[in-house]
Amino acid sequence: MKQFLALVFLTASLAASAAEKPNIIYILADDLGINDFGCYGQKIMKTPRIDQMAKEGIQFFNHYSGSTVCAPTRSCLMTGQHTGRTRIRGNSKAHLKPEDVTVAEVLKKAGYATGCVGKWGLGEAGSPGIPNKQGFDFFFGYLNQSRAHRFYPDYIWRNEKKEYYPNNPTKRETYIHDSFTREGLNWIEKQSKTDEPFFLYMAYTLSHVDLDVPDDSMEPYLKTIKEKGPYKNPNSPQKGYRSHPTPRACFAGMTSRLDRDVGKILDLVDKLGISKNTIIMFSSDNGPTPAGGADPDFFDGNGIYKGIKRDLYEGGIRVPLIARWPGKIKAASRSNHISAHWDLMATVSDLTDTSPADDHTGISFLPSLLGNGEQKSHDHLYWEFYERGGKQAIRKGDIKAVRLDRIKLGAKGPWEIYDLSSDPGEKTNLASKRPELQATFNKLANEAATESALFNWKPRGGKKKKK
Repeated sequence: MKQFLALVFLTASLAASAAEKPNIIYILADDLGINDFGCYGQKIMKTPRIDQMAKEGIQFFNHYSGSTVCAPTRSCLMTGQHTGRTRIRGNSKAHLKPEDVTVAEVLKKAGYATGCVGKWGLGEAGSPGIPNKQGFDFFFGYLNQSRAHRFYPDYIWRNEKKEYYPNNPTKRETYIHDSFTREGLNWIEKQSKTDEPFFLYMAYTLSHVDLDVPDDSMEPYLKTIKEKGPYKNPNSPQKGYRSHPTPRACFAGMTSRLDRDVGKILDLVDKLGISKNTIIMFSSDNGPTPAGGADPDFFDGNGIYKGIKRDLYEGGIRVPLIARWPGKIKAASRSNHISAHWDLMATVSDLTDTSPADDHTGISFLPSLLGNGEQKSHDHLYWEFYERGGKQAIRKGDIKAVRLDRIKLGAKGPWEIYDLSSDPGEKTNLASKRPELQATFNKLANEAATESALFNWKPRGGKKKKK
């Protein structure tokens, strides 16, 4: 009898412990700048559901992406490491390895069911970097980030098998973003009926080009947005991004469709009665891009900030972070805490009383989310990027340092210095007035990075010199 009672008590304790752990939904937009959302200042595109999410929760104003392009951002987000440490530091065919520990793996140890929907970009089929080998029970989406440029694909991955849509590229039958939303909603509803807490990573592909959206999302903007002309790619649709007759209206429609479907997730969580035990976070992977007919200047996607995607200026890496958790996060709250995507692992570990990966570089922002407890701060944040001559950036307090032409000029190349407290747009380079900071940032950069055989400062591409 004593053994039976002990077993009952243990089972009840485990069930109570699982119930106390919140469900976690992390939504990631693609190529949308911090000013592409109404709650951050957007004036043209309508994002009422994301704006309402901000009113119901907390909005961060000093949050940063892991990188300034897709794959390394996702690597930072999943591994809890900045680009000087994480496995994948640029867009390439590199993949995570078995020894890499992801947020999903950390949460699996805490008893979570784990799902990933959308764009992965951290491992191709057959590699150890696919979601199902990196801690996710369920995956529906793109493994390859280049294939994710198309919104009417001929196949998509469901776990480790291809799900085919043979007529899609020509007849355009299934807009895959809608499938992502449907799969995410179905998975949430399924998990809500179990005793397990769940983690869902919704890695949407909107509003990354191709410019492509069903008419119902685009039509409201056709009469209100003045076009500068069509976007024409002579090789479309075989190569490169698709041509589009009304690129601005299309981009706005894509963003509004994303907003609509974020709203569907919020509504379902409320309908299921699990909102008080579910934290939902929303961010974007990097700043806006002018590629493929997108027009960040027209939409003012980077706001007051200098730079766009592929820059390490603020406009390329400062991104939104909104979190909602009724009863836990104070409504309409705002935070200036300096944080980054690689802080997610530390935050969910803190949230679930679980140990993060030993080699993570993040700091939990849970105290900022909840508005209580001691919020620790980063001494500095670090980024490195290998395209366009190589770039590095460091933010230490309000001082931001940016180094360009890293491959050519080496580890002693000059830093541009900006004071973000008085110059958030990085307009005035203070390097000549603060020469002592060159040595400071050299030291921090040298300490931040570990060696990588694939991602390093060796010259890339270009024509070979004739002998």
